Formats: sequence, structure tokens, C-alpha cells
Amino acid sequence: MSFNHRYAVLVLAVACVAVLWAGPETAVAHCDGLDGPVVQAARQALESGNVNLVLIWVQPDDEALIREAFEKACAVRGLSPDAREMADHYFFETLVRVHRAGEGAPYTGLKPAGRDLGPAIPAADKAVADGNLEPLTQLLVDALHGDLHKHFDAVVAAKNYAPDDVAAGRAYVAAYVTFVHYAEGLYAAIAGAAGSHDAETPAESSGHEHGH
Repeated sequence: MSFNHRYAVLVLAVACVAVLWAGPETAVAHCDGLDGPVVQAARQALESGNVNLVLIWVQPDDEALIREAFEKACAVRGLSPDAREMADHYFFETLVRVHRAGEGAPYTGLKPAGRDLGPAIPAADKAVADGNLEPLTQLLVDALHGDLHKHFDAVVAAKNYAPDDVAAGRAYVAAYVTFVHYAEGLYAAIAGAAGSHDAETPAESSGHEHGH
């Protein structure tokens, strides 16, 4: 395995662990946006009359609720343009709310289209649409490379302090601890040891602790 390939695997592992630790409540959500995948599926379902296009976004126990909401929306949509708009919005809200609940996340209303979701979510969506992971991988590698160098450069810049300058020495220790813990976290992620907050670190498993 080449260095670049190993680096890509590492950054993807770290990204996955970060998402799992953050959980649906703290992660940036795009499933509640009017241009998000859930509402897109709802539009397709309403236009085609096929509720199965949205059932994939909810838990099995919630299918009956979504079917009922879908039938109500379809029954009203043909009455007038205003009724269609209201019925569609009702179904969008119901579907997104139930989908979010199934993820254990709160529903705070439909969000407008065109929100700034950062670079990762659009890149992930494009990777799925194009069947090409490379641009997303490069995005994550570049982000990790920059962050790793930031911590490393801080240590290198602080390490040549005068022995009698205690304040500078403490600044070095702070930078060193941050860098070492960052590196340890990366290793734990790629090794699969950081699957939970209580996972045993390599140091603990060998009987030694950093104590930072």
C-alpha cells in the first residue's frame, strides 16, 4: 500500500470516527433542507404517486404514518395550486420529522435551499452521484494534512525555549501535549481502537499511560 493510499485510509477512518462520536444531533444536517435528499425523494414520490420512494428514509415502524400522510397529501394536491403547495409542504415536514426522529435527532423545521453546508457534504453527495470517491478523499486528506502540520509546527516553534523561561516552557508543553494526543487519536482511529469513548488506548493496553 502506498503512502498516499495509507494516508487516505487514515483520514477517512478519522472522519468516520468523528461523525460517529458527534452523532446526528451535533453533525451538520442536510436531510432537513428543502434541497436535501429527503425532500427530493418526497417530491419524486408525490409526482410519481409511488410512496415507496420515501419509505426508505424512515424506520419500518413508521411506514404506516408516512403512508397515511402521503395519501392525505395526494388527495388534496389536485384541488388547487395553493392546496398543492400546502399539501406538499405538509408531507415534506412530516417525512423529515419522522426521518429525523428515526435517527435520534430533533426536528427544528424545514431549512431553506442553498444553505452553506461546508465542503464535505456537497463533496460526499457528488461522490455518490458520480461514483467517484477521489475528490472527496483528496478534500479530507488536505484538511487532515493542514491540521496535522498546524499542531506540529506549533511544537517545533516552541521547543527551543530558554531553560530559565518557565512560561515559554509551559507553552511548549501545551503544544507538545496537544500534538501527541492528536497523533494518538489518529492512530487509535486507523487501528480501530477509537470506536467508543471508553476504548482502551495502545498505551493502556501495554500497561503504560502518557499521563498528559
